Amino acid sequence: MNPTQILTAALREVAGAALVLDADLRIVAFTDEAADELGHPPELGVPAPKILCGHGEERPVAEALAAGRAVSAEILRPDEDGQNYPILVRATPLRGDEGQIVGHLLLLHADHEGRPDGRATESFGIVTRDARMKQLLRDVRKVAASQSSVLVRGESGTGKELIARAIHDGSSRADGPFRAINCAALPATLLESELFGHSKGSFTGATRDAPGHFRLADGGTLFLDEVAELPPEVQAKLLRVLQERAVLPIGGTAPISVDVRIVSATHRALRKEVEAGRFRADLLYRLRVIPLYLPALRERPQDIELLARHFLEQHPSAKHVDHIAPGALEALVAYDWPGNVRELQNAIEYATVMGSGRVLTAADLPPEIRGEQPGTRSVTVPDSTSEDTASDLSPEGRRLVNALERNGGHMGRAAASLGISRTTLWRRLKRLGIDREDI
Repeated sequence: MNPTQILTAALREVAGAALVLDADLRIVAFTDEAADELGHPPELGVPAPKILCGHGEERPVAEALAAGRAVSAEILRPDEDGQNYPILVRATPLRGDEGQIVGHLLLLHADHEGRPDGRATESFGIVTRDARMKQLLRDVRKVAASQSSVLVRGESGTGKELIARAIHDGSSRADGPFRAINCAALPATLLESELFGHSKGSFTGATRDAPGHFRLADGGTLFLDEVAELPPEVQAKLLRVLQERAVLPIGGTAPISVDVRIVSATHRALRKEVEAGRFRADLLYRLRVIPLYLPALRERPQDIELLARHFLEQHPSAKHVDHIAPGALEALVAYDWPGNVRELQNAIEYATVMGSGRVLTAADLPPEIRGEQPGTRSVTVPDSTSEDTASDLSPEGRRLVNALERNGGHMGRAAASLGISRTTLWRRLKRLGIDREDI
């Protein structure tokens, strides 16, 4: 590898899709990612304004380059179907020892979410471009308009309480209270008191009346998280409250009417819990009037970059970070995310606190995401790939192989999930010596 190739590789690692221009604004180097964003490799020596701006009336990038100014602006580029999509171009002048402009660095970021098959949606504070999540958000709007009980199933960290809050906020109960309780966090006696309340003197330590979550949620919504962990005796009392729409506090003598909508959540299959004798079938039917399923983060890899950037924008300590390096994105996509969206949010916070500089790199990520501890997805490198090449597959090759495996070897779907064209995916696989038939 010659020095130019080494510099281009280094540029790719920290900048991703990038063009390097000389003082005359001609392209002298580019990364593979820049070729992907533009739709084809640019010709060296060609003026960058001609490729980026064409002959349009508005030429903010060309004008800024000619004036030697830094600029951030959008341009439109046609995709393979002839549809225009926006590319964000950030141009920075490169200065010599005496302050003179010796060239420019252009960073490109295509707005793939602006394309019909990958448009991002933000609703109820949830951002996604995954088709199942979009359907879930549409279902949430429908469910919110009803008064039916809802059961949300999903792994820990997927955002079940966010969905519960979305149902509440979109309902006629939005002006009422929203209460949440984790059914797995308290012993049975204390959980019963927290849910249904108690009267003063009903047990040791009951020095005053306590209303309980049901009464505190009157006129609103009560979210029962990890409802599968309810002890049998609490299940029986909960069923009675749902049937009678009234709650009897511990030590109380008269039921108190309550108007509460129940949204519950669990990471378990409640039907299996019923079959195993751990959950009441009659309570299941009361809670599971409308079931919703929240997919795990690893099931929607196209959301990982979107969410990472979203969390980066939100975190106060990340104000100095304006770019996520390709190597970091590849490591994020390759990781299995057992803790789902919550773990991703924590990983971005870790990176912003532990990292330095304006670029978030793979070295800034938690060790397990870098592959230094258990938790990463195991990847099988094809037998036809040499040992030397196998070492080069991390992390880019691993990302491509994972995308193909998740999509059953279908090139088109795998490319779409990666935000690249089918041709680009084929070219990268070929460059890395990966035979699709061996995956």
